[in-house]
Amino acid sequence: MNGNPGDAACEPESGAVKDVFRLFGEGDQLYAEMARSIRTASQRIFLASYILAADEVGAELLDELMKQSRHGLDVRIHVDALGSSGVLTRQHRRQLRAAGVRLQRFHRWSWRQPMRYNRRDHRKLLVIDGETAYIGGFNIHRKGSRRFYGPQRWRDMHVCINGPLATEADALFNAFWCGDTQWNPGSHTVSDSRIIPNTTRTCRVQLRCAIKEQLAGASDKIWLATPYFVPDRGLRKLLVLAARRGVDVRILTTEKTDSTPAQWAARAIYGELLEHGVRIFEYTPRLLHSKVLLVDDAWGSIGTANFDYRSLFINYELTLISTNEALNDQLRNEFITDLQDASEITGITWKHRGFIKGVYDTLGLLLRKWL
Repeated sequence: MNGNPGDAACEPESGAVKDVFRLFGEGDQLYAEMARSIRTASQRIFLASYILAADEVGAELLDELMKQSRHGLDVRIHVDALGSSGVLTRQHRRQLRAAGVRLQRFHRWSWRQPMRYNRRDHRKLLVIDGETAYIGGFNIHRKGSRRFYGPQRWRDMHVCINGPLATEADALFNAFWCGDTQWNPGSHTVSDSRIIPNTTRTCRVQLRCAIKEQLAGASDKIWLATPYFVPDRGLRKLLVLAARRGVDVRILTTEKTDSTPAQWAARAIYGELLEHGVRIFEYTPRLLHSKVLLVDDAWGSIGTANFDYRSLFINYELTLISTNEALNDQLRNEFITDLQDASEITGITWKHRGFIKGVYDTLGLLLRKWL
């Protein structure tokens, strides 16, 4: 990462109205900055997280949230019922509510609506007073912390935003909280960036449409980092067509995984992509969990969505898309750094993987829409 994230606060210069971005690649620095922002809040604090664990990492943030709630601030927490199951216990929830924190658990199991349990709230968002927002791949748990999890902590990315986009993030949280899961700030652009959900009233697959447009128009490079690489046939075709017309297409995914079937599904399509010139890399030191897409030198995205069926068609996600040059330069530098710790998959070695591994890959591909 360019510079030390701990050297500067995530705040805009005095009088600035444009969006200001600060990138985080280490959980300890991110969590410390989030705690600082919570302490400086004066009106409201909105937190959404797929995984919110009351462990060494989460406990500190929860303590700060309860303190602010006791001081009269509007503190709301929206967690996914499945993602936070077992790590945010009933006792923890009682403590939060006793402190005045308003807590919702998204899509708890219901015998009356069993199929909705498959559709999860995968967002990770913290908004302070409608002025500062944090969005990205980091969950709130010890696996994101070098201090508590050690050198094998997950490799992830998050961004802090100050400016008009933080106000939109505030509205996005509030709409979802009130049950309007398809609310969208609109197509107007208040800056060179937007925060978009993956589904809206006018477009059921808004994020996929935005990605599709960028892949189709790419002329120089497509660099993608994702832990779960299970694109649908249409997106695979666009990656192949881009590589065939000379675009530098690089897929960076992970060797270490927390979902072996998803990895089987990803590896089942390696051969098709390699055959047409797509370059594939697997990050080896630890689990890669960041979700970044860079197209040419002008467009980038970072957020909660993976490049798979679940994020693009099923779950609820939030993604920052941007043409901000400074932010995209940082994302590119991080991508290049991660490539240096990755092993490239080549067509020759892939053809000699063995029959059994091929069977597993095929099984994963058959299950791809449920992973």
